[in-house]
Amino acid sequence: MPSFDVVSKVDAQTLDNAINTAKKEILNRFDFRDSKSSIELDKKTSIIHIISENEMRVKAIVDVIITRMVKQGLDAKSLDLSAEPYPSGATVRLDLKVKEGIDKEAAKKMVKDIKDSNLKVQASIMDDQLRITGKKIDDLQAVIAHLRKKDYGLPLQFTNMKA
Repeated sequence: MPSFDVVSKVDAQTLDNAINTAKKEILNRFDFRDSKSSIELDKKTSIIHIISENEMRVKAIVDVIITRMVKQGLDAKSLDLSAEPYPSGATVRLDLKVKEGIDKEAAKKMVKDIKDSNLKVQASIMDDQLRITGKKIDDLQAVIAHLRKKDYGLPLQFTNMKA
């Protein structure tokens, strides 16, 4: 039976390139001259650590990171922007988490939306991804179009299409 997987992943190398480009831009920007601002990407935990003097500069750094990610072809939805900057001595810190995988609530919502669409496919949750199977490839393509229309708060990729 034809099937495909729905996943939410961020390419680590592309993210690293976007962070490095953002670092260079901050070093060269006039409004960041003589500031103690830094960006670090922890590759093991997928957290971006931002340090600067005040909240305004931290938010400007976040904007630069998002701009660089979009230019590198990464979706900005993969960043968890719900965290608030917090004071740390004379500086302000912000830890941005990079979302990897589909969480259980979003997966359940996707499965419910697929079932409500009355397409003849089966959706199953497998750890942090969804497997969609059906008898016709046209039904699978309709599911992809249906999922692209909705916003689940995370970037979706459709992989492993098997006819």
